[in-house]
Amino acid sequence: MKQTLQHIKDTLSPIFSQGEINSLIKIIFENLKGYSQVDIIMHGDDELSDYIKGKVQSILTRLLNHEPIQYILGDAYFQGMHLKVTPHTLIPRPETEQLVDIIVEENHASDLRVLDIGTGSGAIAIALARALRFAQVDAIDISAEALSVARQNAKTLKTRVNFALKDILAEPAPSAPLYDIIVSNPPYITEKERHDMEANVLDYEPHTALFVPDNDPLLFYRAITLYAKSALAPGGRLYFEINQNFSKETEQLLDNNGFTNIAVIKDMYANDRFVSATKPLDK
Repeated sequence: MKQTLQHIKDTLSPIFSQGEINSLIKIIFENLKGYSQVDIIMHGDDELSDYIKGKVQSILTRLLNHEPIQYILGDAYFQGMHLKVTPHTLIPRPETEQLVDIIVEENHASDLRVLDIGTGSGAIAIALARALRFAQVDAIDISAEALSVARQNAKTLKTRVNFALKDILAEPAPSAPLYDIIVSNPPYITEKERHDMEANVLDYEPHTALFVPDNDPLLFYRAITLYAKSALAPGGRLYFEINQNFSKETEQLLDNNGFTNIAVIKDMYANDRFVSATKPLDK
């Protein structure tokens, strides 16, 4: 075990920091052996089987090609859940966990009707269905492959979410309100920001879930805001994860469309990352 741990550190040190390597070791051995951090220390003198050593080497080879560990193992941790992820779905981020926390903290009523737009792996929708009391949760995505993963995650976690294949850019506004909460973490990275991105994101994660044109960075926010004007019940709440470079523009978009109580909220890194807004009671 100790030799394998040292091999991992020596192999990954050229491209990963020590902190990143320690995190990867924890993830690898939790997945392969079910070990906690304490278990890794306690079993330091154990001899690993050739099978486990081979699995470790295969993982290291893929990590050296900048492939995300979540895709290698097919598993991502989010809000206390293990979610299946594939290259058809974004890897859920800690920032998005914070978005779920905000929604849960601000909505204590039961039987809320919730829509997650661009659900991907189903992370937000499933987390809200588990955390909100007796919520009815719908989730849509333009990718049939992503929805297949999301449905599998909901089934594995014994959580009821209604998934549907829909394109919010083409979705007609409903004639009557359908939801109390609408949430979305839509594509928001502009094409010109590509050069600032890490290879593990740019080379592996689905571009349709990441990028928007340089000349229309609020493409999805505008469509979702217009949809929410009709789809939200009076007093309903709209929540976005946003591009920090366009927080003011997103705030203005919501204001121009009659939303109130607009708040820009910072993430754990002190970046503008979320926006919440309310549909007025008289609308």
